[in-house]
This record gives sequence, C-alpha cells and structure tokens, in this order.
Amino acid sequence: MPEALVLHAAGHRPASRLQLQLAHTPWARLRGLLGYKTLPAGHGIWLRPCNSVHCWFMRFAIDVIYLDEQQRVLQIRVQLRPWQLSLCWPANSVIEMAAGECQRLNITAGDQIQCVA
Repeated sequence: MPEALVLHAAGHRPASRLQLQLAHTPWARLRGLLGYKTLPAGHGIWLRPCNSVHCWFMRFAIDVIYLDEQQRVLQIRVQLRPWQLSLCWPANSVIEMAAGECQRLNITAGDQIQCVA
C-alpha cells in the first residue's frame, strides 16, 4: 500500500502520513470503498484519474479530497453520506477517507499530497 505525506500549505504544521490504496483501473475506481464497513485512521483510497465520486451502496460517510495534477488539494468535501454525489471539475484525482479524517489531520485546500512509496 503506497504511503503519502500531506505537506501543509501553512508550513508550520508537521506533515501527516496516509496509507493509500491506489485505484487506477476503471473497475477499481467504480468500486472504490464499496464493501468496506469502515476505514482505519490514516487510511484511504486514491482514485486516479477522477474528478467525481458517488456513495451509492456505501455503509459509512467519507471525507473526499480533490487534487489537481500537481497533487495539491483543490477542494475538500467532509461527511459525504451514503447515496450522495460530489464533483470538482478541475480535479485530476481524489482521495477518499473515513469521515472526520480531514479535520483530524488538519488537511486544508492548498496542502500538497506527496507519494513517498
């Protein structure tokens, strides 16, 4: 499972570590987190390429991080509940994590996500 660092834009906060499952095939992106009952803290799925998500048939709420081509955080949707949709046209990829993780890790727009493995 690839590891990623969240480099905070403000610079005064320490980097946060994430464990991400990479979903780069059409089937893996469509499936996403379906079938999961929950996610551990600091874990998520990276959908690439992607600029929209659906929570159809999901069992829990998620936080959604939209990234540009340079993996900068463009937009964050928190507490996206089952059966909801979300879209960010300029996004190149998306990270989905359990609801509350963006706040816990202090992830904000402008932060940089850097894959380290």
